[in-house]
Amino acid sequence: MPESSPFISGLKEVFLAISMIVIIVVALWQHTGSMPPLVVVESSSMIHEKDGEIGSIDAGDLILVHDRDAEHVITFAEASDKSHPSYGHESHGMYGDVIIFSKNGEDSTPIIHRAILKAVANQSVETDRDNCEAGAYDAEKGICILTWDVPGTYVRNVTSINLTFNGENNIGLYVCARPFHGSEYLTVIDWKPQHEGFMTLGDNNNCNVDQGREVNPLYSGISGYTQVVGAVKADWLVGVAGGEIPWLGVVKLFINSGDSPGVSYVPNMSFIWLFFLIGGILVAPNAIDFFVRKSMLNSPEIDEYERELTTSLVIDHLQESE
Repeated sequence: MPESSPFISGLKEVFLAISMIVIIVVALWQHTGSMPPLVVVESSSMIHEKDGEIGSIDAGDLILVHDRDAEHVITFAEASDKSHPSYGHESHGMYGDVIIFSKNGEDSTPIIHRAILKAVANQSVETDRDNCEAGAYDAEKGICILTWDVPGTYVRNVTSINLTFNGENNIGLYVCARPFHGSEYLTVIDWKPQHEGFMTLGDNNNCNVDQGREVNPLYSGISGYTQVVGAVKADWLVGVAGGEIPWLGVVKLFINSGDSPGVSYVPNMSFIWLFFLIGGILVAPNAIDFFVRKSMLNSPEIDEYERELTTSLVIDHLQESE
């Protein structure tokens, strides 16, 4: 079979395409430290504008997942505290890191929400569960947590966490879009976490934190298979959201089945931008080839080559005539 046959050419193109995909995936894995290095956003819980925007997380976006320890996650409380070393740190349009985590450590679709604060044990004692009536028992560490700290706030050594994100006392300002939760600000009331971890919230969820009634009796939260999500433990953490690749995840949502919401939450403008993007990708190779060829044809080197070729042909013709 000749090497120039359409079959061989097709195989070469397929091999080249697969090789490029493998190179890109490996490069992203090296950059993020996670595999898979990307997740597709399925819901509108992090959207900032109805029509979507670059810089915040919309349904249909691809998000890089960076492997990072929980101790290096910067919360909204820390990033909005003027006295904290991480003051001013922003990610996807607001203070603090956006994290990807498994609901209660379950094997289900991960959640991508912002880390608002972290409950850290202050006083604890080694004991068993039966002797831990006054605190929260951490079975993994075998300790009874008696009091709590919240980094980035004035909350220190308390038996329950009470906070209002009203912008006072170096506390960040977090205003609820519609104040139907009893306060116009994000509010934590007598929260006694069951273990150390993050309180999390979708930017578009109007102060309804994922941990629900544990944090505030008026919040409903989100549920795992059996119960509302608890404070996000370190080992539930999948990664920290990095840069976004807008719109391309819509393709995956189109072909998704099962429990996925599909494209129901994708902003209308994302479909339009995806159309232009795919069109640009298809047109770009031909456009580049056209301009390269045109540039080469007009280059002095081509003119010189044509003169030399003409001269060579004339000499050959004269030699043949002798």
